[in-house]
Amino acid sequence: MNAAALRPIAEFAFFICAVLIVYTYVLFPALVLLWSVVRRRRFVRGDEIPSVSLIIVGYNEAGAIGERIENALALEFPRDRLEVIVASDGSTDAMVQIARRFEPQGVRVLECPRRGKHAALNDAVDMASGEILAFSDAHSHFAPDALATLVRPFADPEVGCVAGNRVYMKRHRAAQPRRTAGQAATESSAARPEAGTAAGERLYWSFDRILKLAETFTGSAISASGAIYALRRTLFRPVPPGVTDDFITSTQVVAQGYRLVFEPTAVAFEIVDGSSRHEFARKVRVITRGLRGVLTMRRLLNPFRYGFYSLELLSHKVLRRLMVFPLCGLLASSALLWPAGTFYRAVAVAQLAGWLIASMGLWLSKTRAGRLRLLALPAYFLLVNAASFLAAVNVARGRSFVVWDPGRTQSGRVERKLAT
Repeated sequence: MNAAALRPIAEFAFFICAVLIVYTYVLFPALVLLWSVVRRRRFVRGDEIPSVSLIIVGYNEAGAIGERIENALALEFPRDRLEVIVASDGSTDAMVQIARRFEPQGVRVLECPRRGKHAALNDAVDMASGEILAFSDAHSHFAPDALATLVRPFADPEVGCVAGNRVYMKRHRAAQPRRTAGQAATESSAARPEAGTAAGERLYWSFDRILKLAETFTGSAISASGAIYALRRTLFRPVPPGVTDDFITSTQVVAQGYRLVFEPTAVAFEIVDGSSRHEFARKVRVITRGLRGVLTMRRLLNPFRYGFYSLELLSHKVLRRLMVFPLCGLLASSALLWPAGTFYRAVAVAQLAGWLIASMGLWLSKTRAGRLRLLALPAYFLLVNAASFLAAVNVARGRSFVVWDPGRTQSGRVERKLAT
């Protein structure tokens, strides 16, 4: 096929890819922000304190579980209304032994065989007695008032799940979790992780918090983060294998006709991992499980039943995770259209420059220059899209991650799983 015959095909591909990219990264966020102002569905907060079961599931978290339990027991929440459950998914380190030291203080420890986090989480829920189920990761630290503010929206009978606010901190600040939500908002902007991709991730999640709040006012946020969220006990459904548990658990609430709202004052602190290599492997695993989760909950993509939420889910959890393909398509089509005019050449050059900057950001990730926004954001963008490509391949090949083996950073701390 000659160049003249290829041109209409290349132009069509260029147009489709450009529309998808602009819609996903620009028009969709603008639409959500606009719709949140036009529709503005608020929710009621109350002061009644329900009984809560705080569930923490982990595998080989000996390096973090003691500090995590201490943080949970120190929360500003009535102890007679709080049940702390720690479940181990077949840990081979001292995680269970460390957790059992807190049993005299009322902590319940569940030692499960190695079957995957979903199975341990389901077992932990079976033994929970609280009206509200709260979930957290072993490496998340709650602000003192986090749990109290997390449960306040349940005063609204339409609210079935509440997503808390994950805030990234400097490593040395993570050991000082006693901060209010106001301090968290101030310090999160000043925190400086040790790697450029970590800085890029922190900036990305800062924008994501704004979007989650806007989504809440359209009706429901899309999903919750595993660092901090809660739902009514009656709305929990068992988590299937091979999916992101926080996504499935929180979206099942929407599927049952209840709202999923974002509560920005319920803060959990985390540190962004500084290792690009470990971060990439984790991203591939998390996005693979996330895409499989969307397939599991694909009924939520029906706009005739779930309205604007279906568009949000499609745009945020499907299109954004598959943007690597339109991005590659735009680059290839603009290169093919190079002889067709200055516009296509400018687009091709701009893309090549962007990918070059992103590559430089990854290369300089451990340096001070790599933490600059000019390099950190493109580097994180490249990392996520490369991981998304491999995740899409995993889903297409039917590969899943039922159990996980967290890698360790140079400091010896276990990697944290971040939900998307």
